[in-house]
Amino acid sequence: MNITSLLAQLQLTDSAFPSGLYTLSHGLEGYVQSGLVDPEDLPGLLADLLRHSAGPGDATALVLAHRAVIQDDWDGLVAADRRLHAIKLNHELRAAATRTGHQVLETAARVFGGPVVDRLASLVRERATPGNHAVVVGAVHAALGVPEAQAVAGDLFAFSCSWTGAAVRLGRVDFRRAQAILYGAHPEIARAAATALAARSPHDIHGSVPLADTVSAAHERAPARLFTT
Repeated sequence: MNITSLLAQLQLTDSAFPSGLYTLSHGLEGYVQSGLVDPEDLPGLLADLLRHSAGPGDATALVLAHRAVIQDDWDGLVAADRRLHAIKLNHELRAAATRTGHQVLETAARVFGGPVVDRLASLVRERATPGNHAVVVGAVHAALGVPEAQAVAGDLFAFSCSWTGAAVRLGRVDFRRAQAILYGAHPEIARAAATALAARSPHDIHGSVPLADTVSAAHERAPARLFTT
């Protein structure tokens, strides 16, 4: 194990890193507002999101971006980024993914630096690529020497932490129950990571969560919101 790269990964995925993830409920607030989820439904809902959205979508794009940086294949990175952007059907989801991605990129430029971060920042500035959060994180992890399996597992865990944290802030569960849900999601996180690691091209990036998309569309027009998604 490379301790240096592990420490860099822990810093990048820590909740204190200014990525803006704390502003996201990843669709959960929309479910709560619509009365579609009770506390006992939360483990199943998180599992569905990992299996049908986060795994084949963002996590897969992260893996492909990581590989593209290692192979110096910037066209491949851009293709993965554009594909991920295209499958996010709702405006608030697309906006949140790029906003948090740009925040990670800006902070990474100041903290980590390096040619990979500079190149990606230039592509984003020139609007050659959207700069989605998953793609930025995958590229930065590769630049920091974090192995792809470790990178994708860590990011899926960070997503799950953010989601369960939103459940607490929305008053659905307390902190202890949230931790139990998070621990129970470990097998689904592992399966989602395996799905992402099996990807071979941007065409493998996909998602199928029609109810989540519908709830997100309603959330965009909600009169009051605690979260941006």
